[in-house]
Amino acid sequence: MRELKNHEKKLLRKVDLLHWKSTDNIHETQVMRRYHITKRDDYVKYNKIIGMIHKVSERLSILPLDDTFRREISDQMINKMTEMGFLGTKKGLPGCKNINVASVCRRRLAVVMVRLKMSETVKQAVKLIEQGHVRVGPHCVTDPAFLITRKMEDHVTWMDQSKIRKKVLMYNDKLDDYDLL
Repeated sequence: MRELKNHEKKLLRKVDLLHWKSTDNIHETQVMRRYHITKRDDYVKYNKIIGMIHKVSERLSILPLDDTFRREISDQMINKMTEMGFLGTKKGLPGCKNINVASVCRRRLAVVMVRLKMSETVKQAVKLIEQGHVRVGPHCVTDPAFLITRKMEDHVTWMDQSKIRKKVLMYNDKLDDYDLL
């Protein structure tokens, strides 16, 4: 390797290549690793969504308790958060403040597949989704960042042409000859 020129040495003194400000967040990397988020943009989008939820719930909590607008909007927001699966039960506005990025990541298709025992690990589930083995309802999903609502959980299955589906049916002795066509 050649010796660095004077201006290159000056630039290297100013820049620390090992520690970037944006990647110095330990919690962010833990969440990304745990839920196998490959794109950092997905994490940033989830963080913005959570920020908006917190902002709206904070503004609603400022309004008086007997205000009809506050009751209507907070009921709509709580219903939406429970339908999406971000909240476990309808806890009110204080429950909306406890939502974090991990609660959004738990609704990703790969994590739901692990919970439904369709896969052992999130990494394996991501691989199966990207290969096109999974469908939600009638549509094939190839994006592991696809968010699953509570109602959609029942419709997560294997594709009809998937080899994995045939193996599971053979193992359970439920394979029909008509399915092979």
